[in-house]
Amino acid sequence: MKICIGGTFNILHKGHKSIIDKAFEVVGKNGSVFIGLATGELVENKKGVKSLELRKKNLEEYLNKKGFFNQAVIKSITDKYGPAIDEDFDAIIVSPETIKVAEEINDKRIQKGKKPLKIIRVPFVLAKDGKPISSTRIINKEIDENGNVLYGD
Repeated sequence: MKICIGGTFNILHKGHKSIIDKAFEVVGKNGSVFIGLATGELVENKKGVKSLELRKKNLEEYLNKKGFFNQAVIKSITDKYGPAIDEDFDAIIVSPETIKVAEEINDKRIQKGKKPLKIIRVPFVLAKDGKPISSTRIINKEIDENGNVLYGD
């Protein structure tokens, strides 16, 4: 089985880790996971995005720690679809924020005569304040990578 996921992975937080963990849970020991790492126009207007090299290094460290590294392929992507339209994947893992992109990918795959991907939704991981964990909230110093609140209400 081959699964794809994608994102900026600017600050590797609990929400990103839940998507990554789900991907490797679904593929099991014999599958592979393509991780599309956003670059170029996908990140140029985003606040505080770290270098591609640093984001890749952080992903690799997490994958190594979890024992997933040998089943992963990390490549930069320059558009929101990456290779998901054309390549031979079985499923895509998404958050509520990216479900629409997965649906667009499937529409494009069907138009090309390819089988649609199974869309596996992973819910947002919520911070202690009940709002989704995000890199933007971490950069703004509202929360930390684990969802702990950093400001007083």
